[in-house]
Amino acid sequence: MSASRKYFGTDGVRGAYGGPVINEAFAQRMGFAAARWAGGEGAVLIGRDTRGSGPALAAALARGLAAGGLRPTLLGVLPSPAVSFAVLGAKAALGAVITASHNPAEENGIKFFASGGQKLSDADEARIEALLPAEPPANAPAAPAAEDPRAEAEYIAAAARLLPAGALRGWRIVVDSANGATTTTSPAVFRALGAEVIGLGDAPNGSNINAGVGSQHPAALSERVRAVGARLGVAHDGDGDRCVLCDEHGEILDGDEILVILATHALAQGTLAARALVVTDQSNLGVDAAVRAAGGRVFRTAIGDRYVFERMQAEGARLGGESSGHVICSEISPGGDGLVAALKVIEVMRATGRPLSALRRGLRKFPQGVDAIAVREKRPLAAMPALATAISRLTDELGERGRVLVRYSGTEPKLRLLVEGETDASVQRGLAQLRSAVQADLAAVS
Repeated sequence: MSASRKYFGTDGVRGAYGGPVINEAFAQRMGFAAARWAGGEGAVLIGRDTRGSGPALAAALARGLAAGGLRPTLLGVLPSPAVSFAVLGAKAALGAVITASHNPAEENGIKFFASGGQKLSDADEARIEALLPAEPPANAPAAPAAEDPRAEAEYIAAAARLLPAGALRGWRIVVDSANGATTTTSPAVFRALGAEVIGLGDAPNGSNINAGVGSQHPAALSERVRAVGARLGVAHDGDGDRCVLCDEHGEILDGDEILVILATHALAQGTLAARALVVTDQSNLGVDAAVRAAGGRVFRTAIGDRYVFERMQAEGARLGGESSGHVICSEISPGGDGLVAALKVIEVMRATGRPLSALRRGLRKFPQGVDAIAVREKRPLAAMPALATAISRLTDELGERGRVLVRYSGTEPKLRLLVEGETDASVQRGLAQLRSAVQADLAAVS
């Protein structure tokens, strides 16, 4: 994680469409650089979410990739994990998705998958940046890239095979697709398994992705689950690599709760590889307590599902993820897949005969508070003396009964604060101290 990158964050390149980075000229340059990094030979598969800027950016990226020697194929609107699945199945040299994930519609981005379907490392992204030409390549082909609509159907069929045929007959499930890339895929899989599906966020128009719906805004999901008496609710983000769930009472489960359900069930069955779960520094300390009580081990890593995957490989683990809802079941996919996560939890519900409201009780969360402060620039934390002092004092005060995490968002111009402790009061006091320190440092600069 030490490679220096100017454009890539924790999940690709993102920014406002039409700005200095996310525009057609930059996408073409990025495609050319990625093709050179990949060796300039082989196929590359390109998917996108439902943003209005997606088709133009995908076409520009394809022109750059073709100019660099690769053979681009446009897959149309497709969840990120489905692109990863297609890359792996086709043994393509590279995969790419035009998406800004959970960000608003006016933003967009580019992320890549290596030939094995996994996200690129920091070092790989740094090498691509080093190959960026100053201008779009002059030899970019004018002809459109090839198109292949089969990837969606192949992903749907593969996902439906994760449960027995007819496994969801009699189930009523609410699915919130965030007006994004899962609008057709996830509902189709649940229906193929026999479920009655009630849709939310399923009318994308190019400008409403993540707008008050999806995994970032689960209130509507909760309300609809209660209103229709559903067995559970599933919400994705814009590109489908995240999942949050809603139990039959309308209570929301985040990624930590999903991971504990999967890990403790696998431990009870003796099937959790290396008896290990990998989570990030963002996950609640209650995850560690629950998994250790069940006889497992927990490893933590930096924020970002690719870092989770890298640690999983190092530890021999097959399950990992983030509290945000990225869940990796590496025996199925090398990256976060919101649909797979939902299906795996449903598998536990069927195996145990227990409702989601009962399964979630396996995790007792430590009180946790979070905040995000908008910043104009991401100054080194070491250059913020008031914040450094506040972090040190709060860390000493909490000791082993809590923790402090301060980091910049990898996808937005925000400083993220997290405090965990034994009581809500201590957490809120700690957050207030950090906020005050940040404001003092920012005021000193301005």
